[in-house]
Amino acid sequence: MTLQSFSAIWKAAAPALGNHLWQSTLFAILAGLLAWTLRRNQARVRYWLWMAASIKFLVPFSLLVGVGSRFSWSHSPAGTNGGLYFVLEGFSRPFAEPAPATVFSSAMNLLPAILAVAWLLGFATVLLVWLMRYGKIAAAIKHAKPLQEGREVEALRRLAKHGGTRKKIEFFLSSASLEPGIMGIVRPVLLWPAGISERLDDAHLEAILAHEVWHVRRHDNLAAAGHMLVEAIFWFHPLVWWLGARLVEERERACDEEVLDSGSERQVYAESILKICEFCVGSPLACVSGVTGADLKKRIVNIMTKSVQHKLDFSRKLLLSLAAVLSIALPITFGLARPEQSRAQSFSISAANGSAFTHGYQEVSITPGDSGNGVIQTRIRFTPDSLMVKNQTLQALIKMAYGVQDSQILGGPDWINTARFNLEAKLDSSIVSEMKKLSEAQQKIERDLMFQALLADQFKVVLHRESRLLPAYALVIAKNGPKVQAAKPGDTYPNGIRGLDGQPAGPHKFDMNSGVFTVQAMPMTFITDHMSMHLNQPVVDRTGLAGDYDFTLRLPHEGGMPDHQAGNGGQAAHMHTMPVGGINQALIAAIEEQLGLRLDQQTVPLPVLMVDRAEKPSTN
Repeated sequence: MTLQSFSAIWKAAAPALGNHLWQSTLFAILAGLLAWTLRRNQARVRYWLWMAASIKFLVPFSLLVGVGSRFSWSHSPAGTNGGLYFVLEGFSRPFAEPAPATVFSSAMNLLPAILAVAWLLGFATVLLVWLMRYGKIAAAIKHAKPLQEGREVEALRRLAKHGGTRKKIEFFLSSASLEPGIMGIVRPVLLWPAGISERLDDAHLEAILAHEVWHVRRHDNLAAAGHMLVEAIFWFHPLVWWLGARLVEERERACDEEVLDSGSERQVYAESILKICEFCVGSPLACVSGVTGADLKKRIVNIMTKSVQHKLDFSRKLLLSLAAVLSIALPITFGLARPEQSRAQSFSISAANGSAFTHGYQEVSITPGDSGNGVIQTRIRFTPDSLMVKNQTLQALIKMAYGVQDSQILGGPDWINTARFNLEAKLDSSIVSEMKKLSEAQQKIERDLMFQALLADQFKVVLHRESRLLPAYALVIAKNGPKVQAAKPGDTYPNGIRGLDGQPAGPHKFDMNSGVFTVQAMPMTFITDHMSMHLNQPVVDRTGLAGDYDFTLRLPHEGGMPDHQAGNGGQAAHMHTMPVGGINQALIAAIEEQLGLRLDQQTVPLPVLMVDRAEKPSTN
């Protein structure tokens, strides 16, 4: 994967990752407030609050929002009311990437790769440390011997049966100095240090074994392994490590409470823990549940002070239930209420909201276009006061209205790429007068918005945007480039380029006869937009060239390019020709030779338009 591709992936993923991090952080803070509120209640309640905060780091709220939006989509009024559409501001050119604005753009392009390397190093370091710690446990297991009988085994079986533990707990005697601990999730194994039994009487022995049985009953190893995954992925976030400490603390305290509630004497239980600490070392991994974890001094104080741990009363049960319901229901409700945003930013365009000209195109006439396998002449033409379409499919119209390529339009009924239509629409003279007061770029934006509104009104088009990995061309600087010239800030090109008729042709023109494409004071995205139309494949700017540029490009004469002129009168014509593979290769070679820029084929994350709804219009 190239650096440019990785940077594109990072740009697509970074906002979602940032949202997930702050949402998970806020969720953990709220869980902490609830835990503080329940500080006089049983430890197992606080443990599951911390566990929920840990799980949140693995489950983005966007998943629940997506559930709500998908559930509500079939009932959404957006597709049934032709006058109700939602605005996505600036979507008239959503896929053009702005050129970096500073001289440090090259360094900034390296930032995603630097961050990725830093994360991988941190991730690998955490795994390496845990692997080294596991090595000690693996060595102890390797030299351990199974124990089938004895007072320890009998006590373990009796406690497991009494506690209702369904899983059989294997008993292994180890020569290592590790504390007694439960290893494994599916097949739990109790690793018992040899020689410790002689230092424990029956009451001490049963207290320690009862503690380990409760670890199995509570599935503490599974929960600890899950949080270790969170720590490995989000190693850079201090909160996840603090959560890990809270989980171990409340886990051990919960087991202490269960052991005492089962009938063990407080002094005997405290003595048994201290004896283990005297002769053994603690477990090196949280997913190996021992008996000496957390703050030992605090645990002994809690055991000996006979502090009352209140069970949850009705009000606290209601508080927890409400918190659990809200944490799941709120994002789903958000998806239900705002499907146009939650479902990959669904949208449709409204002329009343998206354009300054609320009326848009009027006097719309639509007739069936030509059909058959012969040569079909197609055309889309904008004039200052009208729009004329000849033999165009709805997909072609969407492509033109939203400035995307065919590969970026997905979904919809089959006919959107087969049925052809002729369309004529007029603009009111007052709108034409107001449009003339705008710059050429603003005029294009307004025309696109009114065009999009026309499609929504006449074809009942409802769209939403998603992101997909698609083949595309990346425009990069070639070895011999760049050869484009930076436009002079003081040169405003008052007369512009002259067209074949001698009239000003705006800042760019294409001569169909000579195959010369001349551009003045335009950004790199202008090149990518035109190349996208000609190659019928997305082209993204990866040059890092900021500002505006002048250039002249002599193109392969055969096949031509889409005529994309825009004169002072605001007239724009779009003529489509089918690109030929050989011509495309000649064009790519011409760009590299004359402009010092290269088009590389890559697979990059790109927005796509998902057609959720479209209807054939009534023809007249």
